[in-house]
Amino acid sequence: MALLLPLLSIVVFSFWRTESYELYADWNLDNYRSLLGEPAYRIFFLRSLLTAALVSLVCLVFAWPVAYFIAKHGGRYRLLLVLLLAAPFFTGVILRVTGAAGSVRADRPGEHGARRLRYRGRSGVLMYTPFAAGLGLVYLFIPFMVTAIYLSLVNFNFELLEVAKINGARPWRAFVEITWPLNWIGTAIGTACWCFIPCLASAVTQRFLGGPQATSFGMSLGQQFGETGTWALGSAMGVFLFLASLRRHPGRAPDHRSEAQRLHRRRSAHERGAPARRP
Repeated sequence: MALLLPLLSIVVFSFWRTESYELYADWNLDNYRSLLGEPAYRIFFLRSLLTAALVSLVCLVFAWPVAYFIAKHGGRYRLLLVLLLAAPFFTGVILRVTGAAGSVRADRPGEHGARRLRYRGRSGVLMYTPFAAGLGLVYLFIPFMVTAIYLSLVNFNFELLEVAKINGARPWRAFVEITWPLNWIGTAIGTACWCFIPCLASAVTQRFLGGPQATSFGMSLGQQFGETGTWALGSAMGVFLFLASLRRHPGRAPDHRSEAQRLHRRRSAHERGAPARRP
């Protein structure tokens, strides 16, 4: 109940109105009309949607090889490598974002990080651009993606790939037909829950790195509860963002044992010189 009450209050407030920084229980749909009718909000949402999709794709491309290497070749150092991935999380988000800001500035690369983050004068090429905001989001969320894929691969039986190799399967085909089908749920969870949805609602990174050109839906939502004080409109934006973030259940978990039994039958048939019996 303690978790549902704030969510329910946001839904209720979205049908009220705000005047002079005060909420009034005047039930109406004006907030949703403003949200859906104002072009600026649509632009902010589409920009956030595109940014979240691109960041998730980049994180997926880079996270899979890293997680695969740790799970297969990490050996007794796997836990240490995973802890190294989690090392940045011992600091706050703002500190990590400001550290990323110091990396994208190009005017004084040799100075101390704190001095480089004053944001005065002429900034580097990447600073205050949507590309810089995207780089910051990748830096923030790629450890989550690696962790999700690693947790899926840690229980994966890599001997199945050796069986596929014996049966003449190339590495790419073995990945498509064995590794991916048995680990796609972990990838889906990492992409949707640990990367896409947080990116869709992110505001701090765009504020620090992107500037006005990278204004996101989350930044605009935060302003409703801050500078403008239009809490009712901000609540409607929160409800809209929550509904947009809903995703279907990944589905039934793959059965590793049935796949292993099928490949074992194929390997036994190959060793006997007989054709493998199709399942």
